[in-house]
Order: sequence, then structure tokens, then C-alpha cells
Amino acid sequence: MHIKQGLQATFTFYFRILQVAATRNRVASLFFPFFNSHTMIFQSCTRSIRFALLSLCMVSPALVLSQTPQPVDITPAPGIPTPAAPNVQTNAVVKVFATSRAPDTFKPWVKQSPQESTGSGVVISGNRILTNAHVVSYASLVQVQANGSGDKLTATVVAIAPGIDLAVLKLDDESFFKQHAPLARANTLPEVKDAVLAYGFPTGGTSMSITKGIVSRIEYAAYNFPISGLRIQIDAAINAGNSGGPAIAGDKMIGLAYSRLSNAQNIGYIIPNEEIELFLADVADGRYDGKPTVHDEVQTLENPALRAYLKLDQSVKGVVVHQPFRTDADYPLKKWDVITHIGDTPVDDQGMVRAGPDLRLNMRYAVQKLVKGNTVPITVVRAGQTLKLTLPLLADRPLLIPDLKGDYPPYFVYGPVVFSKATTQFTSFMNNNPGSMAALGFIRSPLITARGDAPTPEREELVVISSPFFPHKLARGYSNATASVIQSVNGTPVRSLAHLVTLLRDMKEEFVTFVADNRGGETLVFPHKEMVAAVEDILNDNGVRSQGSPALMGIWQGK
Repeated sequence: MHIKQGLQATFTFYFRILQVAATRNRVASLFFPFFNSHTMIFQSCTRSIRFALLSLCMVSPALVLSQTPQPVDITPAPGIPTPAAPNVQTNAVVKVFATSRAPDTFKPWVKQSPQESTGSGVVISGNRILTNAHVVSYASLVQVQANGSGDKLTATVVAIAPGIDLAVLKLDDESFFKQHAPLARANTLPEVKDAVLAYGFPTGGTSMSITKGIVSRIEYAAYNFPISGLRIQIDAAINAGNSGGPAIAGDKMIGLAYSRLSNAQNIGYIIPNEEIELFLADVADGRYDGKPTVHDEVQTLENPALRAYLKLDQSVKGVVVHQPFRTDADYPLKKWDVITHIGDTPVDDQGMVRAGPDLRLNMRYAVQKLVKGNTVPITVVRAGQTLKLTLPLLADRPLLIPDLKGDYPPYFVYGPVVFSKATTQFTSFMNNNPGSMAALGFIRSPLITARGDAPTPEREELVVISSPFFPHKLARGYSNATASVIQSVNGTPVRSLAHLVTLLRDMKEEFVTFVADNRGGETLVFPHKEMVAAVEDILNDNGVRSQGSPALMGIWQGK
């Protein structure tokens, strides 16, 4: 019994030696599986077999450990993966950190509190990173982190286009790009049903996420008004944080993720390479000019009565000009013109052009393909005659209530009153607020009635009272005039905020009167000299650093 126990102990000792040796040498590893799986067999062996096995155990480790050293085998043990070279796709995708301070349109003298957000980006040629404009809009600090890295590198926004939602970043330390090559971009549109992978850093984790889907739809649609462009719909999951990450088909990028449909599942949108190439070509000179496009209002030619009214036979296909962008005599398009071709591309009765065997897109797609020197050739039918015309295009549609486009709102403080200009951001308080819209509509506020209107020489912009009056005796008795649009100052119609400041600067009368452009309300009357004298105290009491934005202060302090 004692002999058997001693043999077992000896076997166990040498078995441990073999375990260690097996991790260091192939010879020993040949024995390890045998002993590891046959330990119980040893218990039932005859004494002679046990001694034989023990002899082998005693000899084998000695042979293994005393043999002439051999070259080290660096082949990893089974189950331990070999470190691979960085994947081209994942190596080109970065996480973008932004600290932004958006404008406060109701307190235009300050910025909103800093907000931290994250998005994604992709390395492109020229030691640049491409991302979405909304990821870095109003950013005071931008940082970039490579996939799997612990370092954040400071970046600068060198080009941004809020309308098409694209931006370009440059890094302070360009040595980053030695290890992160640009991702190749496809030069053709994908096909519907093509497999696609969406790369990025969405919420829910810190590491890179890759989701799989297919191309569901290709269309020409609105981005940020009034900009439209080509977009691709995919069913790969896109969530907050994916913005700016590439979508890849095969081994090439086909676009950049930028949006998802919030009230539906697996409907995401990417900006295709064609739009990206237009943007990059535009900013090559260091300035973004925008996408020239058609701003004329058109309607379809589907209704038989409309066709009969225009005396058109069935061979004429196209869209009818409902409202030309301009009405002056020099403008080539007239009301009731039928646009039949953009260049040589036929336009159908729904205003669509064929872009492939199974792809029809809005005719504005043909415009952006054929634009040259901010003009495009078109063919129209007018009063039965076919005419070849050259249509001028504009990159931006002038609006009486414009978008800030990344700028901060101008302002001017006069006594306890703060004036600014109406912008898309200012009027956003009405979004999803039917009560405010109904109230402003009832008093016929231009914030409602003039939305979409173009500026005129008589009214270049809408001047608004942006904030409640600062606490002061000069405003005693007046109601809250926030969002009131100023029509006139002492009977003079106000053209712009700069014009209003000029009128106040040159004021000679004892009293100044402000009339709002709406039904009802109050006429505001103030003593001019007292309003001017009260400004400094009002600014100090309310922590306002300057009476107005720089350009307006230049007017106020000028002659």
C-alpha cells in the first residue's frame, strides 16, 4: 500500500514537470496530452507497467531539459491569436470628441453652456479627417482618437458645410497619418441590395461598432433647407455617435453616416461619395461656396387638364415652371415654361431623370452633374416653341429669415431693450409648439407670414426684440415684447439691424418710438438720452460684456 502511494506521488511529481516542459518544448508537449488524459489509467496498471511509465517520466524530462538549445519557436500555443496588422478600414476610422458652445438666440450676448458630444470620422487623403458638420458645429475644442488608442489628438475644423452636413478636420500632430492611411472611396454609386458595413463609435460602448445591412434606397432629397442632394438609405443600425463614420461596401467607402429616422427601425442615411467629392472640390481653395442649384418652383405635368390648357401633345414630357426664381426681363425662365431637358437628359412628367437602369432621381441631380460656371443648359417648351436656354444658378437661396450657418447672432443693447435679427435658430422655439405658432399667426407676425420670403431692398432682414426687457424703470408698464418684429423707428421703416442702430445713433428727437409689425400689441416710447445714459449700468447689472456685437458697435461708435 505504501509502495503504491509512493509511486503515485512520484508519478504526480514528474507529471507536473512534464506540464511545465510541455509549455516550453515540442518534445515534452507530445507526452503531456497522454498523461493528462490517462492519469486514471495509471491507477489500474500492473506494477511492472507502472515502473516502466515512471522510468519514462524520469528519463524524458531529463532528456528534454538537457538537450542542446534549439532556436526558440515563437508559434503561439493553440487558442492564442497571432497579433495581426491593423485592418485598413478600422485603422482609418476615428472617434471625434467635441466641446461646443451653441448660440443663445434669446440671450445673444452670451453663448450656451459648453456641451460635450462624440461622433465618428474617417481619414481621407491630404492628411485630413472627414466628419459631419453637426458633430463639430460651434466647437471650441475638437479631439480625435484612433481606434484602440488611449491618446486624444487636438484637431481644427478647416472647412464646414452645415447645409450638406460635412466638415474637414486637420490635426496639430500630422505624424498620426503615418500609421493611419486614408480609406479608399468608391467612384460609382452602389446598387440597391449591395451589402454594406457601417463603422463608428455609437452610444452604448467605447469601442468601435460595426453593423451590417444592405443599401435599401437611393434618392435625391432635402438635407438642411434649402440644400438638397443625393443620399443613400441603408438598414444597418445607425445611432447617436455613428455620425461621421464611413459606410463600406466591399473594401471601399461608399459614404458617410449622418442621420437616422427616429420613428422607424433600421432606417439610416449616408451621404454618398458623389456629394463628398463635390464638397471637397469646393473647399480645395480654402473656402466653401456651396452647391449651385435651381431655386425655381415647378409642378408636375401629370394632370390631363393642365396639359390641355398648355396645348401640349403627349410627346412633350417635363415639368411646368410654376414660379420663376426671378421675374425680371433678363431671367430666362417664365411662368408656364415646360422644362423638358437638363442638358441632354430628358425630364419626365414627374420631374425625374433616369440615373441608371433601375434608378430615377429628381431632376436637380442632373443639374448638379452638369453645372459649369454656375450655369446649366436646359431645354424648354414655351407657347409651342422649343427653346435652348442657359439657366443661372445660385449656391444659396437668400431668405428674409436665414440660417446662422455656424455664426453667432448679432445684437445691440439700447437701454433695457435687446435687438437682434430673426434667424432659423431664433424661430426654432415654434418647432413642436403649436400654441406659439397659433398666437403669432393670429397677430400676423412676419415670423410666420414671411417665412420663405426673399429679402428686398426695403427689408433686408427682420429685426426682433430678442429678450425680455432688462429690469429697469424705463421699461415700466410695458408688456413682454420678446419676438416682436420692429416695423419702424420714429416712423422710418427699418431695413435691417444695422439700419436700426444707425437710426438710433443719429437720433435728434427727444423721444424714440418703436412700432411692431403685427396686429395689436403696444407702441414702445422711450426718452432717447435716458436710454443711452442707462446702458452702462444695465450692462454691469446683468453681466453683459459689450453693448453690441463688433460690427454693430462699429456703426454705433462711427459717424
